[in-house]
Amino acid sequence: MPIRTALWKVAPQPQQLAESSLATEKLLEDMIIAAPRMLSDEWMLIGRQEDTGFGGRIDLLAIAPDGSLVLIELKRDRTPREVVAQAIDYACWVEKLSDQDIAAIYGRFAPGRSLAEDFRQRFGQVLDEDGLNQNHQIIIVATALDDSTERIVSYLSNRNIPINVLCFQVFTNGAEKLLSRAWLLDPMSTQVSVVGKRDGPSEPWNGEFYCSYGHGESRSWDDAREFGFICAGGGAWYSRTLKLLSPGDRVWVKVPGSGFVGVGQVTGHAEPASTFKVKTGMGEVPVLDLVKRGSYHREFFDDPERCEYFVPVQWLQTVPLEKAIQEIGMFGNQNTVCKPTTPRWRSTVERLKEKFPDFDQMDKQLGDVPQ
Repeated sequence: MPIRTALWKVAPQPQQLAESSLATEKLLEDMIIAAPRMLSDEWMLIGRQEDTGFGGRIDLLAIAPDGSLVLIELKRDRTPREVVAQAIDYACWVEKLSDQDIAAIYGRFAPGRSLAEDFRQRFGQVLDEDGLNQNHQIIIVATALDDSTERIVSYLSNRNIPINVLCFQVFTNGAEKLLSRAWLLDPMSTQVSVVGKRDGPSEPWNGEFYCSYGHGESRSWDDAREFGFICAGGGAWYSRTLKLLSPGDRVWVKVPGSGFVGVGQVTGHAEPASTFKVKTGMGEVPVLDLVKRGSYHREFFDDPERCEYFVPVQWLQTVPLEKAIQEIGMFGNQNTVCKPTTPRWRSTVERLKEKFPDFDQMDKQLGDVPQ
């Protein structure tokens, strides 16, 4: 069923706002350029109206915190088949963009500015050239969504094609016009589908989760080891994939720039810092009363989008940062949690099991319990 939103004025006698429209969809594009967070809090725009060489121009191009690209196409007045087909055609062009191509695109979009420096300012981390454009997703922006578009996009998404629709609706409130937005699919499903698309051929997932733990000013690996958790925050892009984890899952943890530092078994679901507690000899204690080696985004404590989220983990084996395991060819990704489906992940796990022989400690303990 297509996305529809209705708005009412709050009053003793609520009044529904009339649905309206924009004069042109170019106006929506201009508004997104002026205020990119209308589109997403998680991406940085890097290009607009770029010639693909395929007889068309891509409306907008953005980059995500992991260096993956986001192709953004406005539906305008095209039919669903036309817009989806054209977006996929443009994705073939995006996939082949080199580091130099992407830098040149940004140079035309923001003359005189540095993509690497602006990326660091925007996301608080260095742009890893090895991860740049290793994968991408397709976003269709529409001011109305029909049944056909929903069927086509849902079909592709169910087959792990990273595609989604962001639907804007316009409402009249006196002399003003208001804009609402809604995603067709959960953005987490699209983000998860992106992982590893160009990291070799796909294969069935091996059941082992990967975690990128951002040790630094915001959080500490020593805290995570001591108190039994993994965490992420600062924005939904970083924290939402923690929801992939469920009790009993095994997760391998890597600190970017250092290497793999531990393996553990998940014992609970993701919770915000405001409710997450750690079991101690004195009972359960709020996590932020215990962790002192990082900020854990305390400034966003009451913000459900940007606050820190925690997942409890029983560690099976860990090492300090200075003994992290990093070898050529091992898997890496900036997503906080993912389910990689590439041969590189399988071979990485096989090697890690040699380095962390206690990885199956919990399985052995469970095996000793009488059934």
